[in-house]
Amino acid sequence: MEYKKTYNALVLNTVHGNLVIEGPVSAEDLSGLHFHKDLTSFRQPDQQHRAIVEIADLPEGRILIARDLDTIVGYVTFLYPDPLERWSQGKMENLLELGAIEVIPKYRGAGVGKNLLRVSMMDDAMEDYIIITTEYYWHWDLKGTKLNVWEYRKVMEKMMNAGGLEYYATDDPEISSHPANCLMARIGKRIHQESVQQFDQLRFMNRYMY
Repeated sequence: MEYKKTYNALVLNTVHGNLVIEGPVSAEDLSGLHFHKDLTSFRQPDQQHRAIVEIADLPEGRILIARDLDTIVGYVTFLYPDPLERWSQGKMENLLELGAIEVIPKYRGAGVGKNLLRVSMMDDAMEDYIIITTEYYWHWDLKGTKLNVWEYRKVMEKMMNAGGLEYYATDDPEISSHPANCLMARIGKRIHQESVQQFDQLRFMNRYMY
């Protein structure tokens, strides 16, 4: 599959100043930027910085960032699903996973996450993909935001909706283990029905159990 990546950007005005929302950003450019110390949702900042550089170097990998001058204060990642997850079992070249989205506390509520997703979908190549995200409540910053799981889920859904992702049902055991967990997806305009059917089969792999 040919991996097309077209750079897009916008300037977001916030009460703390302007941020540049841009990408996909190359591994080389990411390496030259500072990674904010408050980006700690998934692992230590230096480790996560290395991880997004590695993702950007993958043929299909895409990293979009929110940048305050030369400091990354938010990012979103797109790559093929983990080989151990059910979403990789169909070996679909046109299925990408939104693996992580994170914004430092200072800029939460400023529309950074929504605009990271909007800029991501400005690239016409995204119409050739099914984009999925698996949301698990144990990854959510309930303590920092002081929201309960359902309030956070509502905020998260609104953010994903800004990128065109919608709720999809699934029988995935991990997602089904808590009612706040969910699968969301965006099906590109040029996706054929055959790929939609493949995706449906991945969503419901345990039908024989009922």
